[in-house]
Amino acid sequence: MKNGFCIILTFILCTVSLNCHALETSAKAAIVIEAEQGSVIYEKNSSQRLTMASTTKIMTAICAIEEGNPEQKVKIAPEAVGVEGSSIYLKHGEELTLKELVYGLMLNSGNDAAVAIACAVSGDVKSFAQLMNKKAKEIGVKNTQFKNPNGLDEEGHYTTAADLAAITAYGLKNDDFRKIVSTYQTTITGNEEAPKRFLTNHNKLLKRYEGCIGVKTGFTKKSGRCLVSAAERDGVTLVAVTLSAPDDWTDHTNMLNYGFERVHSKTMAEKGEPLTELIVKNGVKDSVDILCESDFSVAAVDGKRYVTRFKSPGSVDAPVEKGETVGIVEMYMDDKLIGTVPAVTADSVPIDDTRSIGLSVMHLLHEFTDFDKPLHIDR
Repeated sequence: MKNGFCIILTFILCTVSLNCHALETSAKAAIVIEAEQGSVIYEKNSSQRLTMASTTKIMTAICAIEEGNPEQKVKIAPEAVGVEGSSIYLKHGEELTLKELVYGLMLNSGNDAAVAIACAVSGDVKSFAQLMNKKAKEIGVKNTQFKNPNGLDEEGHYTTAADLAAITAYGLKNDDFRKIVSTYQTTITGNEEAPKRFLTNHNKLLKRYEGCIGVKTGFTKKSGRCLVSAAERDGVTLVAVTLSAPDDWTDHTNMLNYGFERVHSKTMAEKGEPLTELIVKNGVKDSVDILCESDFSVAAVDGKRYVTRFKSPGSVDAPVEKGETVGIVEMYMDDKLIGTVPAVTADSVPIDDTRSIGLSVMHLLHEFTDFDKPLHIDR
């Protein structure tokens, strides 16, 4: 096998027209991203650090889902009772499951549910905030700091529109998170100590916007109106964020429309698609076709450059099995690697025994014959 690699480049450019109306929002900071790759479609002061009110609870829910047991019975501690602001009116000593508390957190925006979750998962609010900050670093955001799990105003509690969009995109990859934030109404069953609670999601876009799948509202006097929304159409998922936006419902409708006008699903590799031929040494055939092992599609954003790079050895030695991995197809958005697909052989290529014997004879001749001198034969 050769050490070098054969590289084939295919440039795929999104050429959809950009003659759409300019976008304006009422927000201090805003952003729209394509959720899978994080491509920015629109932004306004997206790196400005601002308070985020109850959109904080997106991270609270992520930590609860990833670090806790959803069926865990949580006995409500005194510190989770009577918390200011929006509430599901928890009572000291009653028991709910962690999953029920997360529904109360994300649908009714229960500040008390946030404290109950923090105590159940980490023992207290301070320790849970540390967990939230650790998770933020793991996700890769750098301009966010959490001081509490509910978003009540506190010194040093802040994020950016860009960070909040990245955190949300991360959360949406979790099926449990996605199911909860897309639920419009549900009932927490309760028991003798915990009566039934009927929950209705504060996110009006779930009913107003086609394809909306969440995510979270927020408001304090200091933060203003904050909103994170997500919508999915034709395999494309968008996340929109506004911080301090007086007209946030209108903003998000326009932002999501703007995004869907500029993002389109694009197939970059198809299963069984021929790529090239690969040289086969000592086989019954001199070459074998190479195919893509599976499909690969991407949400292509207008103005971005997409590149497919195929890498394989210059040659392989027989025998070759059908479906054997002999290379890789790499997908790039601009200079960012966004996915890979194995490249496999289309057919089997057995060893050519005749050719192998001939090569063996030639090998012996090389071993025992000095070709710089005439070959002497005794008669």
